[in-house]
Order: sequence, then C-alpha cells, then structure tokens
Amino acid sequence: MSLIPSFFGGRRTNVFDPFSLDAWDPFQGFSFSNSLSNLPSSAFANTRIDWKETPQAHIFTADLPGINKQEVKVEVQEGRVLQISGERSKEQEEKNDKWHRIERSSGQFVRRFRLPENAKVDEVKASMENGVLTVTVPKVEEKKPEIIKSIEITDH
Repeated sequence: MSLIPSFFGGRRTNVFDPFSLDAWDPFQGFSFSNSLSNLPSSAFANTRIDWKETPQAHIFTADLPGINKQEVKVEVQEGRVLQISGERSKEQEEKNDKWHRIERSSGQFVRRFRLPENAKVDEVKASMENGVLTVTVPKVEEKKPEIIKSIEITDH
C-alpha cells in the first residue's frame, strides 16, 4: 500500500520502505547559480527500479534506455546492500546547434537496496537486454516443516 503518491510517472512510492536506501534531495531539479552547473545532474538519479520476490529469488528490473552494460555497475556492499549505479553522458553540443527542448536526463545514478536475510548474496546475477537491466538474487531455500506421520498402535 502506498503512503505518498508520486506526481511523476503515475507511480506511487513508500518513503517508509525499510529496504530502500535512497537519499531524497529536496533541491533536486532547481538551479541556483552557474557555480553549481559543474555538479553532475541529479535528474537521472530517479531511475525507476522494480523489486519482485518469487519463491526462488528477488528480482530487480531497471529501465536504462540509452545506456550500455559497460556504463552500469552492480555490486553487493557491506554484505547485504545491493547497489546499482551508472552514468548517462550528456549529448554533445555543436556550436551551431539550436536546442528547442531538453527532457532526457543525463548524469550519474545510484540506487541501493538492503537485501533481506534470505538472499544468497554470493550468487547474484545480472543481465541487460534492450536497455533493461535484470538483477537476480537467489533466495536461501526455506526448510520445509517436518511431516509428522502418526503411527497407529495396535494390539499384539
């Protein structure tokens, strides 16, 4: 259940999610002066990542259009923190170009997720196809409860 609606993309988010380690920047998207223009754009920091849990694994899916796999890093840090990071370069500007609109974001992005205890962090796999990154974190098999079979006691 969502606690706070998102105004962008029609998605909702839960800021109280204990597994999300993203930092919120209240000044994101505002430009204050030219002295800040050297900093990387944080607009791309809002990379959307879905996290699905199946009986066998935790699956993270990220849409990263225009980025190739050499520009993306997937790491497990401090034992249980999954970090997905990368960078999209700015479009090259030519002297005679006249831009009418710039909506595609560029810059660095970093997303971190605290993995639950049932994650096999030594067996994480990542693949990328058509701008979609899929990270699969297998789960530790749950012990099945012992089946108790009653034995009928008979007269000898």
